[in-house]
Amino acid sequence: MDGSCKHCLKWMWVACFYFEFMLVSAEFQRFQHPVKADGSLSFLVIGDWGRKGAYNQSQVALQMGKVGEKLGIDFVISTGDNFYEKGLATPYDPHFKHSFTNIYSANSLQKQWYSVLGNHDYRGDVQAQLSPILRKIDSRWLCLRSFLVNTEIAELFFIDTTPFVDEYFRNPKHQKFDWRGVIPSNKYLTRVLKELRCALRESVGKWKIVIGHHPISSIGHHGQTKELITLLLPILEAYNVDMYINGHDHCLQHLSSITSPLQFFTSGGGSKAWKGDFDYLDGGGDDEIKFYYDGQGFMSVELTPTNAKIAFYDVSGNVLHSFNSNQLYYTYSTEM
Repeated sequence: MDGSCKHCLKWMWVACFYFEFMLVSAEFQRFQHPVKADGSLSFLVIGDWGRKGAYNQSQVALQMGKVGEKLGIDFVISTGDNFYEKGLATPYDPHFKHSFTNIYSANSLQKQWYSVLGNHDYRGDVQAQLSPILRKIDSRWLCLRSFLVNTEIAELFFIDTTPFVDEYFRNPKHQKFDWRGVIPSNKYLTRVLKELRCALRESVGKWKIVIGHHPISSIGHHGQTKELITLLLPILEAYNVDMYINGHDHCLQHLSSITSPLQFFTSGGGSKAWKGDFDYLDGGGDDEIKFYYDGQGFMSVELTPTNAKIAFYDVSGNVLHSFNSNQLYYTYSTEM
């Protein structure tokens, strides 16, 4: 082999190493999103939805459009499992248009969508769902593994939780997961958690909100995610995170920590729901159950510098549960 060939091979190796390094270590890309002129912010949260309009997905989308217009939302958050049953096959998969573009067509929903991956998304081609090609097809779409959105009064930290779950590696139950960019998982998770700590430590936002697919605390079908309780929850409590928002359980729920102001919200009712599938004994641990609904729906968040208002809606647009942070912090400080 002559010198020029060796030189080419060297730089091919460097390029491959750099690409792999970027896939594994560049977890938290940062985005800026402006608040309204009065300094407030509002957004909707939907999860577990992409079924080409089936299982009331279209009806939920219709009500999201109405609530989005009423609130003048700034963006939409997806908590993952964006495309059933196995994510996207390619960036040009028609599933994307049939389950996203054609469904969330209301004028009020033509805003930026910030999305995380769910376990069903990992069963397809993960790189397809992360591809910038999708943004050319529909400019609203933004899905990355882990990233941060700064909105001045709030910082939102999006975490890729699927690689945290040991069972997906040990006992996938005939399911194939696309682990490219994640293996070795221990190094990947170490970097994600380190980056999250650094980002939370530097955060100056009034509100700190962490979003992931899997629940930390839940009385739904899947219940608690023990790996998140061990690895993620201590970080959220140490840096005074206000809310953890997730999907995965196909329901709407609100649990409140009894040891800190941290609130757990599940918005996983975007399409197929699990009627009657809950476990009061094992799911929520010691956290206080504020609300549980085993049907389809979505969630809204309205933020000002001094207050956070949360509301859950059913498939008909009825408000099922609302929460005001002023009451929480008054109660918590009095009890302490």
